Amino acid sequence: MSIKTKIDLEIWNRKEHFEFFSKMEEPFWGITTTLDVTQAYHKAKSLSISFFTYYLYQTLCAVNSVENFKLRILNNDVYLFDTIDASATVMRNDTTFGFSYMKFDKDLQLFQSIVLDEINRIEQTTGLFTKLDFPENLIHFSALPWVDFSALSHARGFSYPDSCPKISWGKLIDIDNKKTMAVSIHVHHGLVDGYHVGVFVEKLQELLNS
Repeated sequence: MSIKTKIDLEIWNRKEHFEFFSKMEEPFWGITTTLDVTQAYHKAKSLSISFFTYYLYQTLCAVNSVENFKLRILNNDVYLFDTIDASATVMRNDTTFGFSYMKFDKDLQLFQSIVLDEINRIEQTTGLFTKLDFPENLIHFSALPWVDFSALSHARGFSYPDSCPKISWGKLIDIDNKKTMAVSIHVHHGLVDGYHVGVFVEKLQELLNS
């Protein structure tokens, strides 16, 4: 179970930022960028791990390396979680999808087992919500392998309290043996600024190249 620590807003250097953006009807903002996944693709194949599992794993590694991506708003207070997991959309054979829960593990082989078990569980269910409840220490993760998008938006109920980053990957593009993918990153501006997204993207590309 992830441990959460409450942030003391009175001494937090982001107090004014948090209060300002949290009052907005739409506090989320986002970017879309393109990442080089050439080495990551070949690394996944060499390890006999699905490419989806591999880039989800590296995404979570990058998320867990950036403190602001581990902040969540709960009952108007801000908490820092020690570990962030993923709720990824998993498509079934009938083209519907369900929300999964994939617990992060630093051991890639163990994480692969977690992902495969969860994909299998979702495929045996119906409907959107396949669990009674989900933990708070999540990112919302999705893949659109059919589209090389240049921008992406998300359906959101503005009255619903939400501060989970939303990360979506696009279609794998292969040109002259260089493989790239678009990735969309949406975050709550009360918790995450452009600087932090920049740090996240740089770390993610570094991990994909490792």
